[in-house]
Amino acid sequence: MTSVTSKRSVREVAEFVGARLVGDGNVELTGIASIQSAGAGDLVFVDDEKNLQPAFQSPASAVIAGDFAKGERAGKPLLVSAHPKLAFSRAAQLLYPKPVRKPGIHPSVMVHLPERFGDDVTIDERVVVGADVEIGDGSWIGAGCIIGRGTRIGEHCELYPHVTIYPGVRLGNRVIIHSGAVLGSDGFGYVRDGATGSYEKFPQVGRLEIEDDVEIGANTTIDRGALDVTRIRRGAKIDNLVHIGHNCDIGEDVVIAAQTGFSGSITIEKNVILGGQVGIGEHARIEEGVMLGGQGGVLPNKILRGKGVAFWGTPAKPVREYLRELAVLARLAKKE
Repeated sequence: MTSVTSKRSVREVAEFVGARLVGDGNVELTGIASIQSAGAGDLVFVDDEKNLQPAFQSPASAVIAGDFAKGERAGKPLLVSAHPKLAFSRAAQLLYPKPVRKPGIHPSVMVHLPERFGDDVTIDERVVVGADVEIGDGSWIGAGCIIGRGTRIGEHCELYPHVTIYPGVRLGNRVIIHSGAVLGSDGFGYVRDGATGSYEKFPQVGRLEIEDDVEIGANTTIDRGALDVTRIRRGAKIDNLVHIGHNCDIGEDVVIAAQTGFSGSITIEKNVILGGQVGIGEHARIEEGVMLGGQGGVLPNKILRGKGVAFWGTPAKPVREYLRELAVLARLAKKE
């Protein structure tokens, strides 16, 4: 998202997000804000009824609220949506359009032939593109990126400055990679020579495949497979400073918060949510829909299961069980 806004009427926003408009649709919007920081021209959202009146009383020009706002009388335009936070996010896409980039390859770019670039590709200053690279229609490669030989980048991808992609990585369509990310580096695999005590590198000759609509945060690192593939499946969202080891399989629509670390050969099934600073041991499996709270730890070879169940602690346990154990420990400590 850019900080350059696009002026839109409340009616245009309501139609774009599919919300029901109550009030004057001609009011002009120029941005979005929180209730606390809103000014004239801003749109705010309310997903809790207790914040509805503060939103109406704020300087904001319009409010998006949930179904609980039906029938409310407001002195400003009201957009009613079953999912106000989602509607607000979509409104932001309209009010803060992505910058229009002029397609083309900067003269400082180093391109090794053969290469296959689609239509409307943009490549900024000092990018290095290895041989036999494919870049799909409408993709943007930011300044200083390194694209290894044999890499395949899909359509309408966005690589922010100084992303490094090792040879042979596959990116699907609409993938966003933020600055400093390193994709396809060697995994941490070594074999110890019992006679000398020294470590020798285990082959890291597998692949990294990233499917459509994945977003990867700044300074995140994802290793290629050792002999097979590391796979990030469609729609996964990975925060800054995350490390994913070799041979991991990250499922569809998984959300991973910052500073989480994965050992090798971990399977994360779809719709899992992982909090910040989570640590997961090798060959562990987290099944569909599990939620693991911040600083939670999963031991090697363990399985977490239970769709919609929240886990916490190290080793990770269902939250209620973990809190009961903490309470018992607290009572024991008081008796000493």
